[in-house]
Amino acid sequence: MNLPVITQEQIDTLIFIFLRVSAMIAVMPVFGGDRAVPVLVKGGLSLLITLLLFPFVKINLGATSAGLFPMAAAMVGEILIGCVIGFVARFLFAGIQFAGELIGFEMGFSMANVIDPVTSTQIPLISQFQYIIAIVIFLTLNAHHVFFSAMAESFERIAPLQFHLSGQLTQTLCLYSKDVFLIAVKVSAPVVAVLIFTNIALGIVARTVPQFNIFIIGFPLQIALGFIFLGLTAPMFVSFTSALFLNLEKQIHVLLRMM
Repeated sequence: MNLPVITQEQIDTLIFIFLRVSAMIAVMPVFGGDRAVPVLVKGGLSLLITLLLFPFVKINLGATSAGLFPMAAAMVGEILIGCVIGFVARFLFAGIQFAGELIGFEMGFSMANVIDPVTSTQIPLISQFQYIIAIVIFLTLNAHHVFFSAMAESFERIAPLQFHLSGQLTQTLCLYSKDVFLIAVKVSAPVVAVLIFTNIALGIVARTVPQFNIFIIGFPLQIALGFIFLGLTAPMFVSFTSALFLNLEKQIHVLLRMM
């Protein structure tokens, strides 16, 4: 029985595909970005996608045959392509978590933190709660399919060894990173506004009635109002987050055209 012959060009092709795919998996939300997902699962998923894409990817290694530096530069380019694709959604989730931090701070939960499995750091309870809800919406909308299809499309638009980091691409990434703060403000604004006005009202009461112990009423009132308005604004949060995830495909296509 004759075993199939694997050429050096095929091995190099597999390496380049794996670098691009594994970089995307490493930074994209839910799958790679979450440390709760075992490393073997991440590596296995990257390898599976690599093998599925391998028959459709052809590369010309002439550009890297000159030496080690061109090959290393080409590998870095593949990693950057994967990171760019994965970071698009990472910006959205960062904005949602930041909104939760703002709400949690106004509710008085700044000292009540939990361990975030993504970063292994302590984050406010509300931030983690909104992050989990966002993950559920993300998976319900099959938004993760966008990344897999974008990875396949990236090899059609940008063959291995053909990545160019343009100024237009970096400028667009900076604009996308700005969305972290815009998303945080839009998501947290209704609840934070109510809690700020509540603080102002409590401050007025404390000044007009000094005998009134504002701390006994203030903290429970802030927490209660926070949860009430979180519930009232939940449909708007779901609608807004869904719109963000549905726009992911368009954002990724814009970036792919600039590479």
